[in-house]
Amino acid sequence: MPDEESRVEALRTAERRLQAAQLASDVTELDRLIDERLVFTGPDGRLYGKQDDLRVHRSGEQTLTEVTEEELAVLVDGETGVSWFLGTLAGTLAGTPFTARVRYTRTWIHVDGAGWRLLAAHVSPV
Repeated sequence: MPDEESRVEALRTAERRLQAAQLASDVTELDRLIDERLVFTGPDGRLYGKQDDLRVHRSGEQTLTEVTEEELAVLVDGETGVSWFLGTLAGTLAGTPFTARVRYTRTWIHVDGAGWRLLAAHVSPV
């Protein structure tokens, strides 16, 4: 098992890969990074799964034109990691343009052979 410092850097890298994949609607990369058991609490308070997330990107229902990270904190404890992203997102959702400053809290698990995978997330407007 790599030391904690290298796990922290690997989680930071995974978080930024997720941001880039969201911006590009890169469904292949999102599929690699998101665990099958994902539970995401959206800004509307509803719960969504991995297939919901992939569908909005694949269909173009959600398109991001901006993902600007202001702050990123991470914590690793063994095979579990948490990231806290603060930043601005812009794009369209169901044809409606939006810009929002948000805070994501994401829980990650480290899977041998796959690296960090997103297990749970919550987003709130700031």
